[in-house]
Amino acid sequence: MHFSNLLLAASTVLASSSPSLLTSRAESFSLESVTTINSPFPIHESCNSTQQRQIARGLQETITLAEVAKAHLLKHGGDSEIKKKYFGNGTTATPIGWYERIISANRGAMTFRCDDPDENCATQNGWAGHWRGNNASAETVICDASYHKRLYLESMCTRGYTVDGSALNLFWATDLLHRILHVPVISEEVVDHFSESYSDAIVLAESEPAKAAIDSNALQYFAVEVYAYDVAVPGEGCLGDGTTISRSSSTSQAATPSATSSAAGTDCHTHSDGSVHCV
Repeated sequence: MHFSNLLLAASTVLASSSPSLLTSRAESFSLESVTTINSPFPIHESCNSTQQRQIARGLQETITLAEVAKAHLLKHGGDSEIKKKYFGNGTTATPIGWYERIISANRGAMTFRCDDPDENCATQNGWAGHWRGNNASAETVICDASYHKRLYLESMCTRGYTVDGSALNLFWATDLLHRILHVPVISEEVVDHFSESYSDAIVLAESEPAKAAIDSNALQYFAVEVYAYDVAVPGEGCLGDGTTISRSSSTSQAATPSATSSAAGTDCHTHSDGSVHCV
């Protein structure tokens, strides 16, 4: 009887390892599901598969950030204290429109690339990426430093992060939101930099609410604070003390002139935190 039980157990093991069962398990795993990269914005072939996955995830989170910001404005309107902070008494229609353009506008020829055609990644210390400006106004370069510096939204309100005291571009989502707003097909050359820091953005909202609604930093700060308050730590967020000036961890925004285009990067200014913006 004991021997027959062993035979039965052995036959059961063999049956579980039968070719048909192994084939079924293999078919349930799809390599395509692992290798397929879905990005809401075009990514250039110069980016390898690992770079593409990280950029694509960052872009997807940028869309999420914009969707959460838009939903907050639609739900709370002018009653939102966060809206009042960054957009003053201005209409909510303007920032809603810019977030919607991030979400839904035709991407046109927009491209995120990794091959450093203007050699800024190689020559400009600390640059994590840049808009190519007049060299190619629909293109953005992502430098290798981005993969070391950026976090995904799942890290919001951890690691000591605060909205008012941490780098605005710490997250892929805010960094790419900023970069997308440089591209004319999205910004329509209306969104620009009118504030340099968290405190500047608040002052701008009080003094010039119409300008705050087209300020790149205000649009980023509003989106990230809303995400922290509505999603990351609901009802609490991670603002900080509300007075600290935020410091950017990236020092580039647009391309310097290449040998073939002397017009790019000729109108530049340096912010108090050391970041450079060129239009």
